Amino acid sequence: MILELADIRIQPGKQAEFDEAIQRGIAQTISKAKGYLGHKVQKGVEAPERYLLMVHWATLENHTVDFRESPAFTEWRGIVGPFFASAPHVEHFALLTESK
Repeated sequence: MILELADIRIQPGKQAEFDEAIQRGIAQTISKAKGYLGHKVQKGVEAPERYLLMVHWATLENHTVDFRESPAFTEWRGIVGPFFASAPHVEHFALLTESK
C-alpha cells in the first residue's frame, strides 16, 4: 500500500468553497479510480489555507499512471484546481510501522 500526501495551499478566503469542492472531487473522481483504498483530508488550524490530502493506493502506479494519466485526473483538477494558490506538493510513502 502507498500513501499519497498532497500538501495543498488555496487562495485566502476560499475555505468553505474549497471544502465542498475537494469532497465533491474525491467522490466523483479519486474514489472511483483503480487501486483507490481510502482517503483523509486535514485542514490547517494555524494556516487555514493549508490542506493535507492523504490517499491510500494499492500501488504507486495506481496513482502515478492509472489515475494521473486518465481523464479523471483532468476532471479532478477542473474541480479543485481553481482554488490553488500554488501547485500542490505531492509525495508518496510506504508504511514502516503504525499503532493499533
